[in-house]
Amino acid sequence: MSSKETSGNRKSRKSAAGREPRSFEQALERLEQIVERLEGGEESLDESLRLYEEAVALWRFCEERLRAAQERIEKLAREAGETVVPGEDEPEEVES
Repeated sequence: MSSKETSGNRKSRKSAAGREPRSFEQALERLEQIVERLEGGEESLDESLRLYEEAVALWRFCEERLRAAQERIEKLAREAGETVVPGEDEPEEVES
């Protein structure tokens, strides 16, 4: 967690169960399970709302992890003199 984040920000990323995922992959797996349950239509209204709230927290967690990863990639690319264009496989050389 970065020093910019406050305890309030951390709390908002926790799932409805009160546990922050340990990894992006764990969060994504749980999010997929929730979507499957919601799409099944078997949950009560209250349980559906609880699952939806958990899904939003997990989505935010994943979004933050992806944003941080993108920033790290861009920083490393700049240090190597390359640019990163989203959606392209090969970085381009930066002209000096």
